[in-house]
Amino acid sequence: MGNIRNIVILTGAGISAESGIDTFRGGGGLWEQHKVEDVATPEAFARDPDLVLRFYDMRREAIQTKEPNPAHEALAQLDSGWKGELLIVTQNVDDLHERAGAKRVLHMHGTHLNAWCTACDVRTPWRDTLVERPPCPECGERALRPDVVWFGEMPYEMERIYGALREADLFVSIGTSGAVYPAAGFVREARAMGVRTLELNLEPSQGTAWFDDARHGQASKLVPQWVDEVLSS
Repeated sequence: MGNIRNIVILTGAGISAESGIDTFRGGGGLWEQHKVEDVATPEAFARDPDLVLRFYDMRREAIQTKEPNPAHEALAQLDSGWKGELLIVTQNVDDLHERAGAKRVLHMHGTHLNAWCTACDVRTPWRDTLVERPPCPECGERALRPDVVWFGEMPYEMERIYGALREADLFVSIGTSGAVYPAAGFVREARAMGVRTLELNLEPSQGTAWFDDARHGQASKLVPQWVDEVLSS
């Protein structure tokens, strides 16, 4: 690790699964009782906003009962101890990285704990329900929706993410399926720019072959081990 200074980390549902947050593609996962097109697209929201808002109200309530696990805590330790550049790009819409203490976090798919006003374009921290159509704290319009990127929408801050990848010496993917784009393409971008790549995942992902190194097992074990290696090098 002596020649590593700038690190970009991508985290996915696998890092929060051990905290009891349902995964996107697991057999008993979040979407099992709802088709994606019924709850996670702009068209679904236009067609049946009550269904979509109730669905996200339940998810928002549920994540507030969960706690960070050792993988989140290890990345927070890396954040505080790493003197070089670090960016934790998460596909997750929970706040477990932040509650563990990480500061350098980018939520590319938004967060359950924000509401976005489609009238005035202001995002507000939000922990309550939205199904009753509460007014926007900024403009007063009843036009709030979950601040979550749905299928068919552009993830947040892509220019910043690609900029960080260009400057990175190491790209690490943790707990991702390698199936959801554009995040699934980050390893190829990194490889094309000569960045070292590492996968930490429960099992081989769809993109495992693109990584220089891959370690498979529980995130709560793999991530602390890796962080210890990094900070002791």
